[in-house]
Amino acid sequence: MENLTNKKVLILGGSTGLGLATAKAAAAEGAVITIVSKNQKRLEAAAQQLPPQTTLFATDLSDEKSIQSFFASFGNFDHLVYTAGENLSLSVIKDMDLSASRRYFDIRYWGAVAAVKYGAPHINPGGSITLTSGIAAIKPNISWSIGSSICAAMEGFTRVMALELAPVRVNIVSPGLVRSNLWDSLDAAAREQLFDNLAQALPLKRIGEPEDIARTYLYLMKQPYSTGQRVIVDGGNMLI
Repeated sequence: MENLTNKKVLILGGSTGLGLATAKAAAAEGAVITIVSKNQKRLEAAAQQLPPQTTLFATDLSDEKSIQSFFASFGNFDHLVYTAGENLSLSVIKDMDLSASRRYFDIRYWGAVAAVKYGAPHINPGGSITLTSGIAAIKPNISWSIGSSICAAMEGFTRVMALELAPVRVNIVSPGLVRSNLWDSLDAAAREQLFDNLAQALPLKRIGEPEDIARTYLYLMKQPYSTGQRVIVDGGNMLI
């Protein structure tokens, strides 16, 4: 396994949730961290939990030109992690707002595509790209048509990039339900009920935490012989 000491790890969407947990875990192993997010206040709050040498950039990850400009000035690095996303609004097809649904792709899918396009030329030899999906790609639920579509698209994109960008390694993490800010749009009581119900059904009897998933991003950074792979981390959700 590779060593992350002094490796430059760039996390797009690193101010909260999975991205912040991954930044903290990589920093604990000696990596030099840069986190990128649109929200300056979240970046500053995240910085309080990271080493003082952490670099922060406020960049709109739903905008191609902003992403292109960022990479043009950032320089070379070792590992790119893309975890950026926002709360999805779930709906069945008859109630779907198509224009709003298209916008969900801007940061979760097209932002990732732009990050790979403009970031890949700056990755050092032996480096990697790790993207983010979800088990909704292969275990759908009613009202999850947009979320499932984005996850499936990300997984297909990952496999193609593993071929196009070789020998840069390109992989994707597919989490199950995780206790993170992406569920903050739900009423607090409804959110906890959702977590409790699934926890009782899961083999591991608990909901995932961002720190659980962060270990998988680190594994894929450090595993030198893995590319084009989807790694599911779901507490056994795929078994039920």
